[in-house]
Amino acid sequence: MKTRPGILAPLIIALILEGVFHQARAQADSFRPPAIPLITCDPYFSLWSFADRPTDDWPRHWTGAVNGLCSMVRIDGRAYRLLGSSPANVPAFTFKRETLTPTRTLYEFADSSIALTLTFMTPALPRDLSLYARPVGYVSWQVLSLDGKDHAVSLYFDNTAELVVNTPDQLVSWSRANIRTLDVLRIGSQEQRVLGRAGDDLRIDWGYLYLVSPREQHATSTIGGHSIVRSNFVRDGMLPASDDLRMPRPAQDNWPVLAVAIDAGKVGSHPVERFVLLAYDDLYSIEYLQRKLQPYWKADGMTTVDLLERSVREYETIVARCKDFDALLQADLVNAGGERYAQLATLAYRQAIGAHKLASDINGTPLLFPKENFSNGCISTVDVIYPAAPIFLLFNAELAKASVRPVLEYAMTKRWRFPFAPHDLGTYPLANGQVYGGGENSEENQMPVEESGNLLLLMHAIAQMDGNARFAEPFWPAMRTWASYLKEKGLDPENQLCTDDFAGHLAHNVNLSLKAILALGAYSRLCKMLNQTAEAEQYWSTAKAFAQRWAAMADDGDHYRLAFDKPGTWSQKYNLVWDQILDLNLFPKSVAQKEIRFYRSKLNTYGLPLDNRKDYTKLDWILWTATLAEREEDFEALVSGAYEFADKTPDRVPLSDWYDTQTAKQMAFQARPVVGGVFIKLLADRGLWKKWSTLR
Repeated sequence: MKTRPGILAPLIIALILEGVFHQARAQADSFRPPAIPLITCDPYFSLWSFADRPTDDWPRHWTGAVNGLCSMVRIDGRAYRLLGSSPANVPAFTFKRETLTPTRTLYEFADSSIALTLTFMTPALPRDLSLYARPVGYVSWQVLSLDGKDHAVSLYFDNTAELVVNTPDQLVSWSRANIRTLDVLRIGSQEQRVLGRAGDDLRIDWGYLYLVSPREQHATSTIGGHSIVRSNFVRDGMLPASDDLRMPRPAQDNWPVLAVAIDAGKVGSHPVERFVLLAYDDLYSIEYLQRKLQPYWKADGMTTVDLLERSVREYETIVARCKDFDALLQADLVNAGGERYAQLATLAYRQAIGAHKLASDINGTPLLFPKENFSNGCISTVDVIYPAAPIFLLFNAELAKASVRPVLEYAMTKRWRFPFAPHDLGTYPLANGQVYGGGENSEENQMPVEESGNLLLLMHAIAQMDGNARFAEPFWPAMRTWASYLKEKGLDPENQLCTDDFAGHLAHNVNLSLKAILALGAYSRLCKMLNQTAEAEQYWSTAKAFAQRWAAMADDGDHYRLAFDKPGTWSQKYNLVWDQILDLNLFPKSVAQKEIRFYRSKLNTYGLPLDNRKDYTKLDWILWTATLAEREEDFEALVSGAYEFADKTPDRVPLSDWYDTQTAKQMAFQARPVVGGVFIKLLADRGLWKKWSTLR
């Protein structure tokens, strides 16, 4: 790679960089994310920093297990750490700040002589499915001199074998390849039990991780024990001349690493940039109704070699696209909801994306599978798809369809014999049939109103994006059955679970009734799109009548109740947000206005409780409830507590969506896809929804 030409003096460059990062730095200085996303491609290839500074700890998988990455820099013969907590005898370079954008994390370092930015980029651009699906993360360094002198700079990066095993006692093997213009290192578990494990607190132990460096960067690479490889670089900037061939061996046996060292030459006042690529080929990603599915990036016949070559060749173009996407999205987030909302949404973006896996059906159809991280490990849970949906509804209708299609197909099989929608498809990554509650065998502990309402609402949202209801037609028998069920059971639900199942069963649930009524309205609109006029009119009449009865049954003076039969109670009516977004207008605006006024009196330090029973709340539902507000100050008042939680929580884990509003402590859950629901505020603005859903 060549240094970039320029004629500016070092002081002017420093001033320009200071100006470029001024706004982002002010943002970062006032906000401490509980965890920093590094590479977030899917539920297995998901790397985070849980620390304030990148040198305070090792990067970790979202589950908390160490997934070691190490980076160092040598400046004029002296080594400094940039990433990772060892070698302990190597001092950490002076860390200034981190900056988060939707697709990138920038770590800035500087002393009196050198400024260095270490960047992690996951190019999750949802309008480009072939790029979005690539299991690729970029690690780059930009270096320049600040003191007017040239400095000899070399860069180092490695990853440990922890990235390819579930537990570090598992055996690993490695190899290398020269692919035309690339140097490629590969590592994987020795056993290779493809799709051999299912569960929650698990890491992948099949497939292969690749560390790639473009040959034009004049990098050297090696595979060997961590201590000797790192100490060689610290001592003289070089790596061992030959690979360690003692394999297979446990990942924890002298911690084998894939390592790259890059001589950046003499660095002066012109920025010098270098990068490496981390990629994970999982071979097969999901087992869906007994058939093994490949990752979507292979749908058009792309091989692993193609993936690596294209990802390196397109690096500069991808960087530019990510920067443009980030700037445009962050500006709209600020305009829509203010700085604090924008920071929450920026933090949520990669988490929501990285908790899903995009696979390819046998005919190339995209299928998107979320994992219910640290709640029960289920795959394609409908009441996880529902809160996560706004991020996909906003950016790409095809992803929204891909998230519901597997559930709809399953519901159309003879295996699903109930008159309501399924809850899940199994335990990740095995989507072979429902495992929650009564599974396929009984109605016990199911979520009939919840899941049926969720899918009908989402199908109407998809139809709004498409401008027609053709996507719904193949699944119409199931949808008609669910609508009939909601017509019978939805107005005053029986004693059953809703998505907030940690609160237990509740009869006469007012918020659940809201969902059912809005879902009946959504079904009516779908009928109308499909020219089923009589059915459309029938269900619209029912929805309107139910809405009027709901207002009377739920009224508790200055607010609406938690349950119809429980005066003096209250709850967040987050489901009401779809009345506005889907332009149903079944309820008068006064309903939302009354609720928002009441919520303002119930705010705790870290947000609005879910209901009157406990002090805990759900992050996604706070944002949905806040979106009901007509006034900017009401929206910001509700969002402020959620922001304070993310900033102050003592639990250093990827964003939890279930926490205590008095203490900011995590109740449970982390790194879940439901934070995609934060983007619902942009759906509520028709202009922004149209802009992003059609943006190329």
